[in-house]
Amino acid sequence: MVEGVSTDSGSGYVEPEYTRDSKYISDRITADGSSRWPVEAGRYRLVVARACPWANRSVIVRRLLGLEDAISMGLCGPTHDERSWTFDLDPGGRDPVLGYERLQEAFLARDPEYSRGITVPAMVDVPSGAVATNDFPQITLDLSTQWTAHHRDGAPDLYPEHLRDEMDEVMERVYQEVNNGVYRCGFSGSQRAYDKAYDRLFATMDWLSERLADRRFLMGDQITEADVRLFTTLARFDAVYHGHFKCNRQKLTEMPVLWAYARDLFQTPGFGDTIDFPQIKEHYYVVHADINPTQIIPKGPDTSNWLTPHGREELGDRPFGDGTPPPPPPALEQVPAEHGPGGIAHR
Repeated sequence: MVEGVSTDSGSGYVEPEYTRDSKYISDRITADGSSRWPVEAGRYRLVVARACPWANRSVIVRRLLGLEDAISMGLCGPTHDERSWTFDLDPGGRDPVLGYERLQEAFLARDPEYSRGITVPAMVDVPSGAVATNDFPQITLDLSTQWTAHHRDGAPDLYPEHLRDEMDEVMERVYQEVNNGVYRCGFSGSQRAYDKAYDRLFATMDWLSERLADRRFLMGDQITEADVRLFTTLARFDAVYHGHFKCNRQKLTEMPVLWAYARDLFQTPGFGDTIDFPQIKEHYYVVHADINPTQIIPKGPDTSNWLTPHGREELGDRPFGDGTPPPPPPALEQVPAEHGPGGIAHR
């Protein structure tokens, strides 16, 4: 995600007290045609970067629901400059479907005067080449509720109607205090702002540990969108947030409940197989030059411990409810084996 990038000093992320720019293109893609963007298989391309936690959410949800055939996916590289994410992983440095070198081109196709953040995830309308929406919290909810005609057989219900009121409260706290809380710590430009952000973050980490002590997942014995949203932050915690963002009261591996919970999800199809640790580290340690001016990427930590037993099965044995696990991802969307836990890139 591009947050308030400037060219004045470093990468322009640090602020006296960090506030996330949340002015997204808030259009929705709907099943009933009530928006300008109707649900239509093959029409949209989900543009993501494996490094980005907000984009990682949409990769997981798309995978769990089996929407690969209905919505194609474009992958940006782990770093970007002040202008945009780029498709430098693709042959010739261009997205093979959109033909773009930079995601910025899709935003300018939507609005030639567009001047806000060029963010992932973005749902791009392939025929026009224009961004339909980059409203990341709504994108994943709409994948669950608007794209049901294209869900795979056995797709889980990630946003159960009878749990939505409580889920929305839990997800809001997770977003404000954890997902965004780590950034609030990392981008704080004053001791006072950092101390306040640190205390807020770990107060909520303690609350989550208590909530998860006697239930397998955030909403009970089945995986929901709430778990997806928390997981993408936990997966990056020790590799990036503990050191780079100074979220260092404890490592995730030193928080027994959250560490077991995170490993449980990581070892569930659709979660850990979307995580690319080298790209995650390269993004944060290179792009945030005002925090890490040398842009040196740490070799550690060893990530093979993500595959150790977690023991959470005793709290419930139906993580997908009446559904089933997703099949392996398409070959072109698989994380390289050496980028996964235990791979040579992490030792």
